[in-house]
Amino acid sequence: MGDQNTSLDESSARHLLRRTGFGAPAANVAAFTGLTRGAAADQLLNFTPAKFKPRGVARYDDSRAEFRAHNSWVKYMITTKLQLQEKLVLFWHDHFANNNDKVGDHSRMSDQNKLFRQFCKGNFKDFVKAVNKDGAMMEFLDTVRNFKDEPNENYARELQELFTLGVKDLSGSPNYAQEDIVQIARAFSGWAWDNKPKAHFNDYDHDYATDFPGRGAKVIYQTHGQFGAAGRDFTQPAGEGAAEIDQVIDIIFQHRDSDAKNTVARYIAAKLLEYFAHPLPAYPAKASIVDGVVSRSGFGASFDIGALVREILVDDFFYETGVGVPFGPTTPKSVKWPIDYVVSTLRLLKMRPKGGDAYINGGSYHALQDQLKAMGQQLFEPPSVFGWNWELSWMSSATLLARCGFARDLISARGSGRFNFHPEKLIDLGLTQPTDIVQAVTDLLGVTDQLTATEITKLVEYLGAGPIDLHDYDTRNRKLNGLFGLVLQSPAYQLH
Repeated sequence: MGDQNTSLDESSARHLLRRTGFGAPAANVAAFTGLTRGAAADQLLNFTPAKFKPRGVARYDDSRAEFRAHNSWVKYMITTKLQLQEKLVLFWHDHFANNNDKVGDHSRMSDQNKLFRQFCKGNFKDFVKAVNKDGAMMEFLDTVRNFKDEPNENYARELQELFTLGVKDLSGSPNYAQEDIVQIARAFSGWAWDNKPKAHFNDYDHDYATDFPGRGAKVIYQTHGQFGAAGRDFTQPAGEGAAEIDQVIDIIFQHRDSDAKNTVARYIAAKLLEYFAHPLPAYPAKASIVDGVVSRSGFGASFDIGALVREILVDDFFYETGVGVPFGPTTPKSVKWPIDYVVSTLRLLKMRPKGGDAYINGGSYHALQDQLKAMGQQLFEPPSVFGWNWELSWMSSATLLARCGFARDLISARGSGRFNFHPEKLIDLGLTQPTDIVQAVTDLLGVTDQLTATEITKLVEYLGAGPIDLHDYDTRNRKLNGLFGLVLQSPAYQLH
């Protein structure tokens, strides 16, 4: 058992950097080894969010704008020093999942991406209020089509189901009723988005109680949230009109579940725990882990995302998956997201995608966007408002073949420059013994302690009997490149 004062060994440092960023280069691992969990987390969280937003979205009618925005974000992930920032932006992109297929405006999607970066470790209540008025969200979940005569319930439903409360709490009890959706939809009526871009409120399209007396009072959570039979009136204290959407959020953030715990805090903490670590156990063990990080971080009162993430990164649950032993029944692991697999590999191999199309300069010469799509993840195109399915959902015969194809293309990239694979710059070519060469490659890729003895033996056998002359181009081109490919395609490399 450990806490924020526990020192990181090499394996734990590698795990921390791999989960909070894309890959864990040996120099970075060495710099973090010996730090306490708390000091390491503080160092990672000590950043001012960048103002970056994906480029290439200037013209609305440009059919290649989304393609360029996608590539712009991927390239930023590869090069930025703010690795935890981008891991958080990726999480929020999945949590507040919008896709450009429906939004149809690359500029708004780019602005939303910048918004996620601005709030990625900030106050979650303020974050949700900002998302309420985000142009891409207003388009995707039909706020712009929510009129007083016929209120649209889409955003009111997903605001509760996916963004703040969850359908059910940790014990399995429902968090809201259909009537709560109906009433909250009224609060969002009359909002639209202009081309400046800026959200604005149209008073003439808003649902006022005097205009629709048959719809009842604007009251929510009379049967859920532990507000009592009277529930809460979201027109108070500011009255009806534009202020209602913020008042709704204030009430939601006071919601308590069947265990009398803050529902929003538990819901977000559980999701972030699973994102950074691995799937949580069943209730009530799940509740114990979640409540621990919420209590220590004060998230249930402050809703400070950074404070919550810090507590996750010092918790034993997070480090369970980083134990320096191969994957097995007692070592929980998490499947790398496709974007994580791609970006971390490029960073470790010190490679870059080439050209405006961001293609890998070898093998099939496919664009990264196409390769990621084949792996099951295309940025700016989550499959639905539910985002992507995680863990084993990333794994299928087709998506694994796509990962293997990506590894093949990388080791096939020949020539000079950063667009090509240069193993001679990654490991010591003076090594001659197969066991030493295998260890150098698996150390570089961060999986030495995740491979079984049998797997190591097979890799050594692949190289053949020593000594091996890595200075010989043909030997290096055939054997060393092939060894890198095998490790990149191994089951261990697909996991955290």
